[in-house]
Amino acid sequence: MFLGTHSPRLDEKGRLILPAKFRDELAEGLVLTRGQERCIYVFSQKEFEKVHEQMRQAPLSSRQARDYIRVFLSGASDEVPDKQGRVTIPPALRSYAGLGRELAVIGAGTRAEIWDAAAWQEYLEEQENAFSETDEDTMPGIF
Repeated sequence: MFLGTHSPRLDEKGRLILPAKFRDELAEGLVLTRGQERCIYVFSQKEFEKVHEQMRQAPLSSRQARDYIRVFLSGASDEVPDKQGRVTIPPALRSYAGLGRELAVIGAGTRAEIWDAAAWQEYLEEQENAFSETDEDTMPGIF
């Protein structure tokens, strides 16, 4: 499970050092793809296979499902971290997420997310009020 917030830097070659807590789960390979809210989703290979299988359940007759799958999979890149735990983020994904040098890598349960640090901070500030007002209807069984 991916948890916490980490603050790595993007190097001049477009690489980041994965947080130490995430390396074991991602050591055999990972998939980077476009995430919602202009971040990059990071899945282990195993988890990405589960997500893809769920997508396959969507009816081909659904235009919205087809559009989502196209955008999601066309931006996907499978990567293997090097011995130092570094992974290269492809230029198209760096551009999509507006990544600068300072990053926020957050744990989101079954995936990690890579954000530009300033964009993450802005998003978090916007969402904290909504978070405190979340009720049982939105998250059944949590409260």
